[in-house]
Amino acid sequence: MVEEEEEVLNPSGDLAEEKEPEKGYCGALCTPIQWFRMLCVELHWSFVLGVVVVYGVSQGLGGALYRVGTEYYMKDVQKVQPSEAQFYQGITNIPWLVKPLWGLLTDVLPIFGYRRRPYFIIAGSVGVMAMLVLSFHAKLHIALALLALTTGSGGVAVADVTIDACVAQNSINHPSLAADIQSLCALSSSIGALLGFSVSGIFVHLLGPKGVYGLLAIPFGLVFLIGTLIKEAHSPNFAYTQVNQKFVDAGKSMWTTLKCPDVWRPCVYMYFSLALSLNILDGMFFWYTDSKDGPHFSQENVGYIFSIGSVGSLLGAVLYQNVLKDHPFRDLLFWTQLVYGVSGTLDLMLVLRLNLKFGIPDYFFVVIDESVSQMTGRLKWMPLLVLSSKLCPPGIEGTFFALLMSIDNVGLVSATWGGGILLHVLKVTRMQFDNLWLAILIRNFLRLAPLCLLFLVPRADPKSSILPTEIANTKEDIETLETKNVELVSLVNRADHR
Repeated sequence: MVEEEEEVLNPSGDLAEEKEPEKGYCGALCTPIQWFRMLCVELHWSFVLGVVVVYGVSQGLGGALYRVGTEYYMKDVQKVQPSEAQFYQGITNIPWLVKPLWGLLTDVLPIFGYRRRPYFIIAGSVGVMAMLVLSFHAKLHIALALLALTTGSGGVAVADVTIDACVAQNSINHPSLAADIQSLCALSSSIGALLGFSVSGIFVHLLGPKGVYGLLAIPFGLVFLIGTLIKEAHSPNFAYTQVNQKFVDAGKSMWTTLKCPDVWRPCVYMYFSLALSLNILDGMFFWYTDSKDGPHFSQENVGYIFSIGSVGSLLGAVLYQNVLKDHPFRDLLFWTQLVYGVSGTLDLMLVLRLNLKFGIPDYFFVVIDESVSQMTGRLKWMPLLVLSSKLCPPGIEGTFFALLMSIDNVGLVSATWGGGILLHVLKVTRMQFDNLWLAILIRNFLRLAPLCLLFLVPRADPKSSILPTEIANTKEDIETLETKNVELVSLVNRADHR
């Protein structure tokens, strides 16, 4: 009887088989489009647009142009040593270390009744001014150049922490989409970086590093535009006289959450997994371009290498989304950290010129090296992001996610300064690279050290709850008190209700 119902007669009376859904290239193209549309429907289009602009255009495309432009700016305009370039890079990243401050501001200090929009506008404005100063000033002193670069970095950080608050909120409100949201962030960043690196070398060659800084005013302008478009409830009645007390209450609430073992243990792992992965990229960059025994890559080649390498980052995001996103945190971090450490061997083979002994050209080998490094780095980073979003208690998502990202950024700066110290101790300079292989070897061994700390990471998978019940249940209390507020609940309100 069932079989008869499944059979269909065509107009001529013959049995016709039911049409199966079309597959192939059309289906492969429609699937990501449908996924993107689903996110726009479930999470609102303005949030998705904000993610694409902040992560894709500002941090992805703009970050790629900034990285290549700054490498040549420090090397050719300021003429500093590799270890000094790494130290200065750490200074420009200081705004990322105080992300909790930006998170607190967005949570407890609304401007004209809005908690998110004004901070996008401020971030875009200061970024535009900083990039224009770097672009139009003929020869800035290194101190003033660092001030402008740090200001621009601050603009990116403020925009990042503001969209992070929205990401954390939507991850809590839509737990089944938490991994999809992080995949959207990663894909936006990777595609933007791919496009940015593809043209970065050309722009540096045609416009110079300072001209590239002028172009970076455009992504900041788009961040300004997001501040006028993103959906947010208006809260005109706010007691500004109580801001100081609310900052204190917010700090106490954050500290109470951070003392929970289920929260601080993963934080310790995240810091050391990043801090022990020493960053010696400036030493490698100087070797790429200046060493007599090195590849002597041109500006265009450097941009192309980074662009092709960013394909690895994109593949890492796709691999995580389709294969790895449901795996337990501890198991996934074990394999990604292990592969990340082993992948550093490619840098060692390149510097020792072993690739030439095997008949592999420098350009081809560096492309493979950069692609593998970007892919493993992305696979290592994405579980940490999902884990961070799971650690955010309801009501203080924005501030606490900013705190967790600040811990990660302290780890990254520690790795950058640690790498600079290592290059200085081993006497790796603009023209001296005899001990660069030793720096790579030390870095590779340190990358494996975080494996000893994996016991700090929960075995839970991304779809399960990590926070203790007494913390996670506070969301219900907050929602009962503020049923009409569909936006991110203020950290201050949570502290006041307590």
